[in-house]
Amino acid sequence: MKQPTPTVFVVDDDPLAATARSLEFSGLAVQIFASACDFLEHIPVDVTGCVVLDLALPDIHGLRVQEALIKRSSLMPVIFLAGHADVATSVTAMKRGAAEFLVKPVSTSKLVNSVREAIEHCAALRRERHEREDILGRYARLTARERDVLRHVVSGQLNKQIAADLGTLECTIKAHRGQVMRKMQARTLATLILLAVRAGILELDGRNKGATHERSTKVEYRSWSARSAVNATADLGHYGATT
Repeated sequence: MKQPTPTVFVVDDDPLAATARSLEFSGLAVQIFASACDFLEHIPVDVTGCVVLDLALPDIHGLRVQEALIKRSSLMPVIFLAGHADVATSVTAMKRGAAEFLVKPVSTSKLVNSVREAIEHCAALRRERHEREDILGRYARLTARERDVLRHVVSGQLNKQIAADLGTLECTIKAHRGQVMRKMQARTLATLILLAVRAGILELDGRNKGATHERSTKVEYRSWSARSAVNATADLGHYGATT
């Protein structure tokens, strides 16, 4: 299936602004909005692209527009354009996940490169979101007991330990474990753990890290933040043991 063309949404009250023209001349698909209200009224939520946003719009301040996008769970990075350097405002914008905070005039090459990078980042975020939704869909098909078993399995417990914790027989745990692997579409335990981490089913907090394991193998997963990819590792080792 062909993916829609990524779009750059330029929000600028100057209809003759060079920003949109320079992006169009670079071969990018551009939509221009003269006001923040018009932009927020018509902007699609689930789309690949980025927002080039004038900070000093006459109707709504740029930071409020960014806040509105965050509340809508938009994945599009925001590139701010400001008439002058404002440290406090730029810090706030970047803390909220802005891709760039550029002071006018901005060179065409700098702007185009920033936009292309932001679009690639948005595409990655959308892939991650869709992957997480797919994994959660599989997780939703598990019974309550199968979810209990999954949490014990990914924490590194053996079948007999899980059976003791849940007050049942080891053979029953083996059966539940098989169902978990099938419904989650995981051929190996390492894959199951990776799925659990990516979907947020397994939180790698102090409780999980503090568990006693004799495992050393590592699986790396990538979680995209608003600015960059953050790598995390989960100790796996010989989790495949069942007795």
